Amino acid sequence: MKPQSNARPAAPPRVVSSRPPTAEERRRAQRVLLRIRVNVQVEGKPAALEGFTHTVSASGAMLILAQGLAEGTKVTIENPKSQQKVEARVVRPPQMSHEGSQVPVEFTSAAPNFWGIFFPPVIN
Repeated sequence: MKPQSNARPAAPPRVVSSRPPTAEERRRAQRVLLRIRVNVQVEGKPAALEGFTHTVSASGAMLILAQGLAEGTKVTIENPKSQQKVEARVVRPPQMSHEGSQVPVEFTSAAPNFWGIFFPPVIN
């Protein structure tokens, strides 16, 4: 009879890749497809822009607006449903789509509850 060992099998070695991480692996927060109306107040402009979200995350969103905003533009995003506001900035130049200008924004300070949904933690 073979004696039983209580030792656990060794964990497989962690493979370290030499390739650069993909955009998905670099992402700090999960993105969720969520279409809600937003009002965007551009710093220094009197009237707010109306738009909607394409995707949202705990740290920002991809907004669809009638006009593009330059990278670095500071904005205040209002969620009319909750009447909450958050400061953000445009992080990349906008891209045009059939719906309008896709404007990627990042919150200037943490606001994980701004969209009113729960985001699971990111595991890389």
